Amino acid sequence: MNKTMTAASLAFAFGAALTMAAAPAAAADEKMMSEKEKCFGVAMKGKNDCKAGAGTSCAGTSKVDYQGNAWSFVPKGTCEKTPSMTSSTGKGQLAEFKEKKA
Repeated sequence: MNKTMTAASLAFAFGAALTMAAAPAAAADEKMMSEKEKCFGVAMKGKNDCKAGAGTSCAGTSKVDYQGNAWSFVPKGTCEKTPSMTSSTGKGQLAEFKEKKA
């Protein structure tokens, strides 16, 4: 057997093993994500999971508490029950919104 064939076989086997090991973790992440929803206007300053508007990189970039264009993951079905001081309804929203003035 030549060395190239052996190295290629080893690399393939290693890659396959990593893929198999990652599959349960990916399934767990997918299940967790199906039980959560994005909720806008409920994150505290610097504690958002993502989307905080132009000029931001994503997670942890919200500038103020309850920022209307920053979201956090919450258990599915709870977003519109979660308090938000800047929302017109006083609760989190499933879509980005313009904050009301205090």
